[in-house]
Amino acid sequence: MPEEIFHLKNLSFQFPEDELKTLNGISLKVHRGERVVLTGPSGCGKSTLLYLLNRLYPLNCDGIVEGELSLFEKLADEYEAGEINHRIATVFQDPDSQFCMPTVEEELAFTLENLRVPLDEMEPRILEALQLTGLTKLRNTVIQSLSGGMKQRVATACALIMNPEVLLLDEPLSHLDPYTAEQFVTWLTALQQQSNLTIIAVEHRLELWKSFFEREIQLDLNGQLAADRQFTSKHAVSFPERQNAIQQTKALKVAQLSVVIKDKHLLAPLSFSVNRGEIVVIAGPNGSGKSTLMKSLCGIYKRTTGTVDSEGLGYVPQSPEYLFLTQQVEKEVAYSNASNQIQLDELMESLRLVEIKDAHPFSISHGQKRRVAIGAMLADKRPVLLMDEPTSGQDAAALLELFELIDQRSKEGTTFLIITHDMQFAASLADSVLLVKEGEMTGKFAAKEVWDNAELMEAHHLLSPKGVAPLAESFA
Repeated sequence: MPEEIFHLKNLSFQFPEDELKTLNGISLKVHRGERVVLTGPSGCGKSTLLYLLNRLYPLNCDGIVEGELSLFEKLADEYEAGEINHRIATVFQDPDSQFCMPTVEEELAFTLENLRVPLDEMEPRILEALQLTGLTKLRNTVIQSLSGGMKQRVATACALIMNPEVLLLDEPLSHLDPYTAEQFVTWLTALQQQSNLTIIAVEHRLELWKSFFEREIQLDLNGQLAADRQFTSKHAVSFPERQNAIQQTKALKVAQLSVVIKDKHLLAPLSFSVNRGEIVVIAGPNGSGKSTLMKSLCGIYKRTTGTVDSEGLGYVPQSPEYLFLTQQVEKEVAYSNASNQIQLDELMESLRLVEIKDAHPFSISHGQKRRVAIGAMLADKRPVLLMDEPTSGQDAAALLELFELIDQRSKEGTTFLIITHDMQFAASLADSVLLVKEGEMTGKFAAKEVWDNAELMEAHHLLSPKGVAPLAESFA
């Protein structure tokens, strides 16, 4: 039997301010070389479990731990602060939370300095990490100028440069375009087989991993172990068919919009229009300018040229906590006072926020934060909603609820522009697809034209989702 890497005996965890335990009586073992996926509904404690395994919790919070946790056959409490971190590397769901230095190279060097790696050994290890993650050309790039997907790659490079024995991944594909996600899984498979790396990943979109995982550990909403089994293949979420409800009134007109920041052309001049009730998916490779376009539409990025004529925009960013203004989920959703109590209750119910209505918006899971931000914008009844990766961190039930909400609101006249790498979700909803590549707009197409055009899909790093054909046909 391979060495025990993790051994949990009746492990529980509770934040002092919470009435209930986040994790409750977890018992399991993980051995060297295993590839484990951690699943369960949003908010069930998956990320919290990862943070216990890498000793981030309870060392960096006031959480209460009960039960026993052993790492490498030694009790977790017997390790000094930081002692375990070079053996257990973590890639967080929000990569911004782990960056300390301005450029990619400096961040990698900083990681090695913390490990006290000799100066003459740094250069070859930095080069190897950059090559492994496809970041060689971005070595001197400022991290905050990168897209969410590219930041995720930088965070992965920082984890791998430590030569860890264990890699903990919190939804590592959530910000990657489909092609890059497929390449990441292929590359990670080869790396794991070569090094016998132990990998535990939190993931909702299991179809992207194909046969990578050999074991599934599932938690329930009570933070208890719901299942621990050898992995069986799972299918993508099946969405009901959607009927178009587009009105021929323009909700958004964009003319010759461009963005140049510090002499760097982030977005070439582009023009398009969107009708009231239309659902537009913005798609393209990581770093292509999708988020830049969305930020320029709502005025976060100053437009260098062009005009945006809109009935009124609402925006849900990749990091929704930047929007939060209150200390309670229900107050955050109701902040605009645009909905009456009955409408607010219905919205909270449909977004599965009732059970966390009294929680602080910063204390809930990443997927729940997104739903709170989406709820706030929907409650405000903005005519046009911009959503940057709303599906990230959402379990199957949440995705179906989000589908129903967007579908219903579009039929009532709300217009949606959605950035997503989840092609199954995109195919279920999109009336149109706006393709972006290298800061330029390829064009705005009817959804069926994109799903049926293999060359167009490949050029923009998109992969055909399961069920696209019948869904696309219903839009014809």
